[in-house]
Amino acid sequence: MQPSDCHNFHDFRRMARRKLPGPIFNYIDGAADDEVTYRRNTASFERCDLVPNVLRGVENVDLSVTVMGQKLALPVYCSPTALQRLFHHQGERAVAAASDKYATMFGVSSLGTVSLEEVRKLSSAPQIYQFYFHKDRSLNRAMMERAKTAGVEVMMLTVDSITGGNRERDKRTGFSIPFKLTLAGMLQFAMKPAWGLNYLTHEPFRLPQLDEHVDMGGGTMSISKYFSEMLDPSMNWDDVAQMVEQWSGQFCLKGIMSVADAKRAADIGCTGIVLSNHGGRQLDGSRTAFDQLAEIVDAVGDRIDVLMDGGVQRGTHVLKALSLGAKAVGLGRYYLFPLAAAGQAGVERALELMRIEIERDMRLMGCSSVQQLSRANLRFR
Repeated sequence: MQPSDCHNFHDFRRMARRKLPGPIFNYIDGAADDEVTYRRNTASFERCDLVPNVLRGVENVDLSVTVMGQKLALPVYCSPTALQRLFHHQGERAVAAASDKYATMFGVSSLGTVSLEEVRKLSSAPQIYQFYFHKDRSLNRAMMERAKTAGVEVMMLTVDSITGGNRERDKRTGFSIPFKLTLAGMLQFAMKPAWGLNYLTHEPFRLPQLDEHVDMGGGTMSISKYFSEMLDPSMNWDDVAQMVEQWSGQFCLKGIMSVADAKRAADIGCTGIVLSNHGGRQLDGSRTAFDQLAEIVDAVGDRIDVLMDGGVQRGTHVLKALSLGAKAVGLGRYYLFPLAAAGQAGVERALELMRIEIERDMRLMGCSSVQQLSRANLRFR
């Protein structure tokens, strides 16, 4: 099966499942507790209907948006995600190159597997650096200074992950970094020898943003210990305000869900927020970003750029979020399964499918630009 044989998210998910060992597939696919929020993220879009207009003259369609000062050719971006070279040896390199081709924003995680500096050289597209707040304040400052030197346009602080979520699929297989697999997990790796051969014949897996703190060989610290020992659960708004001032540029908080927090983010000078429940991977039972979007936009949409992610699988999902006032929509699993399935070619195919869907759906809605989308186009059941 080739990327060209995939026509939607579900095709790529099936293709990735065939290629990846079970523990790695389930790391991407899984979520916290009973995975209720994970399922609701996509279901939330289904409770909203589009109301199209006709005879509006939509020969040409402009999909471009401006988000936190960055001009994007598409109203979607590749959200920063961890461990990408575990899914495919190209990892962040593939995502950066694909984002460059489609002239949209992409992110690199603190737990990324390719360095900020290398990725910056691979793409002229706007780049996000997603990071966590550490007990070591000097480390926080050093990470921001490194990002600025590398030419990163947007700093994104994740605020919903001061501790890891209860991801029971990972516990059953023993998935962790470094690997500590259960017998069941090891058997699932043995069933996919092609993945193991690929893993062993490419450069060693590493976390270049955190080389001195998380070691793949079981040295300094595992990722689980990184979350439990290095991240600071006492992080508060004063801490974040200092970071916003230090960065003195586009600064975004990812994981905002309440109106009070959205207002506070605007008050301290953030230029963007991402409504997100971390793909259902943190607090199971939390509200979906789409369901919360209108309330947040009404409260702060005139002061700060509001973005959202979670459960996005179709162009119509994107149109619904944009109609409620989101400036752009983040993609996560939507591009991770294509990455796992086919590397750069997979990510490019996924972005092309999304572009085609959004453009087609815009025409069917009678809208020639994203700015024409509004709540008048929506009805909630």
